[in-house]
Amino acid sequence: MRRVRRMTIGQNAAAAKTVLLAAAVLATPAPAWAGPADTYYERAFVVAADARCGLFDDRVDAALTAATAQARGAALRSGAAEADLKAVAARARARAETVSCRDPQLAVVRDRVDGAFSGWTRTPRMTFPGQARPWVADRSAWSRPGWRLSQASRVGASPVTFGYAGDGDAPALTAVVSFVGRSRPYAARIVFRDEARAPRAWLSGRGLAPAASRASVWATAVAPAGAALLAEGRRAGEAWRFPATAADGLGRLDPRESFLVEFHFRDGSVATAAFEAGDFAAGRAFMAMGAL
Repeated sequence: MRRVRRMTIGQNAAAAKTVLLAAAVLATPAPAWAGPADTYYERAFVVAADARCGLFDDRVDAALTAATAQARGAALRSGAAEADLKAVAARARARAETVSCRDPQLAVVRDRVDGAFSGWTRTPRMTFPGQARPWVADRSAWSRPGWRLSQASRVGASPVTFGYAGDGDAPALTAVVSFVGRSRPYAARIVFRDEARAPRAWLSGRGLAPAASRASVWATAVAPAGAALLAEGRRAGEAWRFPATAADGLGRLDPRESFLVEFHFRDGSVATAAFEAGDFAAGRAFMAMGAL
């Protein structure tokens, strides 16, 4: 039997106020007057309400998830603490639990979200800015190999690109490197903060956790990189493929943190390319809307 939840007049008023605020905040993807933490709260509220009430189709779901991840990143970059944002998300979920799926104001939110974020579902490309390096997402022309989500870096004069690459609906987590004037590596791995060893974001120095607090994921395959994956002006390179599970660890990083892609050589040397976590999670959610 479904439990009927009784609410006091005060609870009803608070819930209605939250729904109305969400309708206002979500009328546009990035309202100028809303603070980053406020925007994150409202988007987290609508995500939670959607999970309960099935408000949106899959593509709008993905667009809203991307926007919510982007709002979280903006709040962290503005100085909000991770613990505070977890509390914000918890409050948003708790408030969503008090709102009836038949609340007429929730229907207003649904309509406004559909109007605001349906445009995201038709957007072929999007750049998620970072401190120095952006993530670039591309949902167009998935019938041919190419980058779906990528960030560019370098090892000396050698360009390195990391992200999702491939064709069709199942791109792989990939690093492509074109080494200049040296032998080819025999292995590659991603190195990032291990949440189990260092649960808090590491923002000192270059934003990379100390060696004792890092996790690593080794590449499982390597092959010559296709022309569409090579950096401009390069004629050859290697594409290193990583397990899909590595992306979950990267997606949980603070946007101000860094991670590394290391290339290991038989002489014992290691070439390292640094990347920003940035809005990787938002880029993944944008990419999840599928091809155009």
